[in-house]
Amino acid sequence: MTEKQQERIRTKIKNIKLALADDKKRWGGEYDDSRGLRYAPPQLYIQLADFSGGIRYMNWFTKNFPDDNCYPDFLFEWTIILFKTGKLKEAEKIAFKTFCRNTHLLDNFPSNQTLNIDKNESSNLEIDKFVNSSFKHIHSQNNLTDVAEWFNNFIKSEKFILNSNKIIEINRRLKNENDIETRGYLVRQMQKLEKDY
Repeated sequence: MTEKQQERIRTKIKNIKLALADDKKRWGGEYDDSRGLRYAPPQLYIQLADFSGGIRYMNWFTKNFPDDNCYPDFLFEWTIILFKTGKLKEAEKIAFKTFCRNTHLLDNFPSNQTLNIDKNESSNLEIDKFVNSSFKHIHSQNNLTDVAEWFNNFIKSEKFILNSNKIIEINRRLKNENDIETRGYLVRQMQKLEKDY
């Protein structure tokens, strides 16, 4: 990437931050961000290989949007930033959260391993909705080979296999469950698995 390209990305990050600050002023100290600008910076930090800047942004994001459920590709970008800044436990937690949001998304990360998990559930088959240009760009990053290696080991771990199979089973049961109380119980079980990972 040329210096000019890097400068364009830095300018884009700066403009997003300014727009978010204006949004907060406009709404009296609250963020509306209906445009979803807050989701763009992680991809840009990854493109720049500015992972310390990325972690500062993610800390800001967590503080200002604590209840945000986040899109799966955003979560995976967050995982990369955490890994690249040496926060491995947090990276595992967010990688699992990514899987919970869309069990098919992680299949698309370039690695030597495919997830050997029975995924006949149809809870989140609309992967193209989530695999946007930012996720596709990650595929072409040369500086992410260490992420791919770590990720291969992560998805082969006993902990991930055990918990991901539980998520798949809950999704399968939710697909055919009509009882409101049972559905609520299953959703709480899924949330607990995600929180406790």
